[in-house]
Amino acid sequence: MRFDLTDMRLFLTVVERGSITAGAQAMHLALASASERIAGMEAALGAPLLERNRRGVQATAAGDAFVRHARAILGQVEQMRGELRSFATGLKGRIRMMSNTAALAAFLPPRLTEFLAIHADLSIDLDERPSVEIVQAIAEGRAELGIVSDTADLGRLQTHLLAQDQLVVVANGAHRLAGERAVAFSEIVGEAFVGLSDAALEMHLAERASRLGKQMSYRIRMRSIDNIGMLVEAGIGLAILSEASARMLERPALSIVPLSEPWATRRLHLCARDFDALTPHARLLAQTLMTDARPN
Repeated sequence: MRFDLTDMRLFLTVVERGSITAGAQAMHLALASASERIAGMEAALGAPLLERNRRGVQATAAGDAFVRHARAILGQVEQMRGELRSFATGLKGRIRMMSNTAALAAFLPPRLTEFLAIHADLSIDLDERPSVEIVQAIAEGRAELGIVSDTADLGRLQTHLLAQDQLVVVANGAHRLAGERAVAFSEIVGEAFVGLSDAALEMHLAERASRLGKQMSYRIRMRSIDNIGMLVEAGIGLAILSEASARMLERPALSIVPLSEPWATRRLHLCARDFDALTPHARLLAQTLMTDARPN
């Protein structure tokens, strides 16, 4: 069963005008051509669409169903044409992007603000996820761009280094670490922790703890950075966060101490399945982020 857009418009016009002759005239078709098209639709459907009488035609039950669906289809076609026409006058579209917590804490906000201010016709669907989930989503095509740390396996994706991200320990101001210039992971691994729901970071820390023959003990895990700060401030445990995330806390009763190991310096990468295959607007954002990246 095949009906093209002209068939649908013709049938709607015939029903609205009440006769095949009037419908054919409105569609600028010969009467014979219009009649042949309608007969072809009825033959393909296997049921009459029009009931003919001396005063003209009216839709049968099958014709009424055809009218309903034809109007919906033609409406969608017009919406599509309207949206596509907007592309001819400049970039317009949505970019699907994911970011880990560390990048959202400091790197992305000012850059996305400037990008969206310049490109008024573009929008960004931004989703915060752990790095491991972002890598999977990019590989499966559920997002176009992602910003992740190198604690995740990036082997399947194309990447570009954006920035460095230092891991720090956040402690209550009364803790023995308060005021220290740096601390080794081995000195704190046996303490109680308040965890951030970042699977990649947790796996990274767990692997480092296992090398020391230790296992990290989390009293609670939270998604909100501010909630992490509240719990640490109350003395529930220590937290290990990116420096950018820790600086968001702005709680005077907290002390922020860098981890001293070289592995505590993580790298943030922009990733995509194929940068050359991105949509024009996603490629534009990627180029902007790459140009603006200034890794320390």
